[in-house]
Amino acid sequence: MNPLTLEAASIKEFNQDDAPLGLFAFEGNGVAAPFLSSKTKKEINAELSDAGFKGNPGEKAAFRASDGNRSRRFIVIGLGGKKGFTADCQRKAASALYNAARKGKETMWISIPGDRQAAVEGFLLSAHTDPRYKEPCKDTKLQSVKVITQSAGEKKKTAAAIERAGLFSEAVCWTRDLVNEAPSDQSPERLTQTAKKYISDGVTLKIIDKKQAAKLGMGSYLSVARGSDAPPYFLHFIYKPKGKAKKKIGLVGKGVTFDSGGLSLKPAGSMETMKCDMAGAATVFGVMRVLSRLKVKAEVHGITPLTYNMPGPDATKPGDIVRASNGKTIEILNTDAEGRLILADALVYASKLKFDVIMDLATLTGAAVVALGNDVTAAMTNDKSALQKLLASSKKTQEMVWELPLVKGYKKQIKSKVANIKNIGNRGEAGTITAGLFLEEFVDAKSWIHLDIAGPAWTDGGQAYCPPGGTGAMVRTLLEYLSAL
Repeated sequence: MNPLTLEAASIKEFNQDDAPLGLFAFEGNGVAAPFLSSKTKKEINAELSDAGFKGNPGEKAAFRASDGNRSRRFIVIGLGGKKGFTADCQRKAASALYNAARKGKETMWISIPGDRQAAVEGFLLSAHTDPRYKEPCKDTKLQSVKVITQSAGEKKKTAAAIERAGLFSEAVCWTRDLVNEAPSDQSPERLTQTAKKYISDGVTLKIIDKKQAAKLGMGSYLSVARGSDAPPYFLHFIYKPKGKAKKKIGLVGKGVTFDSGGLSLKPAGSMETMKCDMAGAATVFGVMRVLSRLKVKAEVHGITPLTYNMPGPDATKPGDIVRASNGKTIEILNTDAEGRLILADALVYASKLKFDVIMDLATLTGAAVVALGNDVTAAMTNDKSALQKLLASSKKTQEMVWELPLVKGYKKQIKSKVANIKNIGNRGEAGTITAGLFLEEFVDAKSWIHLDIAGPAWTDGGQAYCPPGGTGAMVRTLLEYLSAL
């Protein structure tokens, strides 16, 4: 739920209204407001100086002054230095401005000196609330933000940036909401119904149930579902643009809607956030939701195997051997390494569709968090040129992605004595890479990228424009990437 709206408005409209004005200021440069006269800016900068305002990132100052036409309340947020200033700096500053203004008036004006789309995202991602389990703050009054423009051309460009930011933010926020849903409320069946209800026009949905999955030979995927009474569902979303598609892209998302570890049971504390183990699938859901409205020119398929991983009476046991849909046998030595088991059949399924690029997203390994922390996505690929295009998009969105090598010598770690492959490598040794090597065994495609989002998919303490819980990591990067095709 997002109670906030943004719109592009003219300087004439601004001059006829006395709502508060939000501005941004670089260190040592004063406020960035080209529509104000030099005299007015000098007076405002003097106010800031008297208040000891330096323009540090996120620094705030609020006061009442004249804009050269009428008296109004000013809220100024620091941007930091111009050197090293990025779109994400603008996004974070906009978030700070929203939080500084939300308890004030219902309407405010802003002037954006940097990336307009990033600034609007900062507002919208900060304003989003999820009222399902807890009432939102009742003291928020801000409902409308008007962005000042000085010409018809600027107004048109700003309106386009607002629309694009709105779609990016909608996708991110829906992904967050899906991840944050209580695990008993997000069974595979319920998520399937959610997909049918909310996926936008222009996207078709094919649903593969347990019986159909068995006919397709998905023994690896179904082995994870054995411990739960809730049936698994394998979803295949299809978006086709108007006209001839420029590319055909497959997105595969891990959808373990709660991961207890199975019979290789997790410690209690490690289960507390395991509703997040479907963040890969949720990311695919979020992306597919807005593709038609973004008018993406590529054909995009979303593939999400959904299941619980529970220690029920028929649960898969360590030592079991299962057969994936490409015929390879897998020795399961740890039922808590289940994500790669459901992705194995999903990647075989995706490979048969002959995509130009396959990308899978998964909260796959704790080793990725150990290696890269909570802010960086680990990437592995069999096609470095394809990954470079994704990295270019991640640079624009400022979502950090770091490539790890698929070290072929490490394959011996997942060699089984009794099957074609085993589902774990050596304890404490390159766990993220060996998981990637396992997945590669089920890929038959020239361009494949594996994204381990175990770190950035969740935040315990919250971030600049994200409350505690699911983050919607990589949604904006994927939308940027697909839009550029």
